[in-house]
Amino acid sequence: VLLSFPIMLPIVNQMGVDVLWFVVMVAVVLQTSFLTPPFGYALFYLKGVAPKGVEIVDLYKAVVPFVALIVLACVLMAFFPVLVTGLPSLMLGY
Repeated sequence: VLLSFPIMLPIVNQMGVDVLWFVVMVAVVLQTSFLTPPFGYALFYLKGVAPKGVEIVDLYKAVVPFVALIVLACVLMAFFPVLVTGLPSLMLGY
């Protein structure tokens, strides 16, 4: 993220995409990467503190509803960008 944002943000801005919306979308999609294989760092942390008998496959199955909610949130934010930009616009008077 630290390497790609300085490259992507000016391009996204020139394309006319709201930068706030883009950053929020990237942040939400990054949450999915922490919960899904092959990396799934959060799953490995959970495996480390889980009681004996809990396998990594059990954790993968348990994460499915959360990943589904993240995907739903991304779809909603893609079709209704005001969900991301609405409150800041009201607060800042844009």
